[in-house]
Amino acid sequence: MRLSKAWTVASKDFKTFTKKKGILYSSLYFELVVSIGLPFLVLYISGKPNAVAALPQLLNAFSFLFVIGAALLPVSIASYSLVGEKVQKSLEPLLATPTTDEEILAGKSIAAFLPAICSSFIGALVFTILIDLFTYSPLKYLYFPNWDFAIILFLLAPLVCILAVGFNVLVSSRVNDVRTAQQIGYLIILPFGAVYFLTELKVLTQTTNNLLIMAAVVAVIDGIVFYLVRATFQREEILTKWK
Repeated sequence: MRLSKAWTVASKDFKTFTKKKGILYSSLYFELVVSIGLPFLVLYISGKPNAVAALPQLLNAFSFLFVIGAALLPVSIASYSLVGEKVQKSLEPLLATPTTDEEILAGKSIAAFLPAICSSFIGALVFTILIDLFTYSPLKYLYFPNWDFAIILFLLAPLVCILAVGFNVLVSSRVNDVRTAQQIGYLIILPFGAVYFLTELKVLTQTTNNLLIMAAVVAVIDGIVFYLVRATFQREEILTKWK
């Protein structure tokens, strides 16, 4: 596989996405709420009596939202990248270019993965700065960065983002409408949303070992989804059945 060809496909999609304001706004809204809104919520809570003891658990729960974001943010991009081109009849000319199936698939995946994960990293930086600024006084130490947040941000979030991209490629092979693809694609958020609420309910604990186990499970699922995507994304299949 030639990475230069894959990057050419990705670059074409990047230019298309900049013209689609809805895709850009979907990423921006989420990051604003999580990266700026939640720290101000923490600031409000930290001013309450006896709130200091509850802050670590609250901050751990909020940091897991970056995993949910990693599943959420690629959905609009990946759905439009494939279903949008299918609807606009621009996917067939792309398949006629001298690129392999792997190069096209890699390019489409890069185009969905990079904006989502970069947005998560930028949001996490803002989140970290604001949380430390707002909680240093009550906690008497800087809560972030820590090992658990590093696992979430640099291991679990990328793996979840890859899973979301792969899942949406599979969805895109079966639907003919961008909105439908997005609605189904958002289902990938459900298991991670369940983990978040179970953590809030103290049914699960967000420990380093649990995060590593979760990352390992997601990595295995990524491998399975990659196999299914590779079996689905073939020129003959696309030209004859992706209608």
